[in-house]
Amino acid sequence: MGGTVIQVSSNGEYSFTKPNRDSITLLPGLGVEGDVHAGVTVKHRSRVAQDPTQPNLRQVHFIHQELFAEVLAEGFEVAPGQLGENITTGGIDLLSLPTGTLLHVGDAAVVEVTGLRNPCLQIDNFQDGLLKRVIGRDEAGNIVRKAGIMSIVKAGGTVRPGDPIRVELPAEPHRPLEKV
Repeated sequence: MGGTVIQVSSNGEYSFTKPNRDSITLLPGLGVEGDVHAGVTVKHRSRVAQDPTQPNLRQVHFIHQELFAEVLAEGFEVAPGQLGENITTGGIDLLSLPTGTLLHVGDAAVVEVTGLRNPCLQIDNFQDGLLKRVIGRDEAGNIVRKAGIMSIVKAGGTVRPGDPIRVELPAEPHRPLEKV
């Protein structure tokens, strides 16, 4: 089971969107080299305010390009990097992966999936009404977060658009992704 890297993005400054790059380098235990969210402890401002010593379970953010097609059908144009992700993927149902899944990206990089991105109000600041399209409810009334997954870097490496992604599921029983 696998997919493809569609685009890579990073930003050394706090901003919602991240510029596309020719490549990014993943650093073990830290995240994307030069990205504002890289580090051993939390870097997202709201989490730093709560407890700056928390481990950083959000080192690398992935979003599936299929989400962009879904929201386009509802009138929202979103391109890779615009929702703050580092790696835009194609061909993988990221949201259905269990916690602890390993994603082998490119020649050497390996990340471990830690959970779901919890979409925030900044998404509506980017495009008014978009937040309701990336967070919803299922038939049972449970919240469904569709704005991608978060991960930590287990093995470093360079990642480029077009690189393959191989999915390695953890041992069962599988634990569904929760917000991190």
